[in-house]
Amino acid sequence: QVQFVESGGGLVQPGGSLRLSCAASGSFFRRSVMGWYRQPPDKQREWVATITTGGSRSYSDSVKGRFTISRDNAKNTMYLQMNSLKPEDTAVYYCKANYFGEYWGQGTQVTVSS
Repeated sequence: QVQFVESGGGLVQPGGSLRLSCAASGSFFRRSVMGWYRQPPDKQREWVATITTGGSRSYSDSVKGRFTISRDNAKNTMYLQMNSLKPEDTAVYYCKANYFGEYWGQGTQVTVSS
């Protein structure tokens, strides 16, 4: 069974940093393309970043240069380092795995406010 535990969200001031974690159960993780998505208040869910099984990374234009996606296959965990946070980064952040289907985490709230 595919399960995720997301953590690291919270309240941060503009310009601050947070690191999100997505810990996965099972050996599927290292064979999965992993991604982060977010859903701002009253908006649709949007793609943030992707990391392939080989470690190739891609980012949405809105976070490029500020966010870094990474993975540790030994720990079955994916990360999102978020720097220079802006109020418009406020959202529920979700991790997703693509492995013969899509599997989503439960989400973690990130609020950027002074």
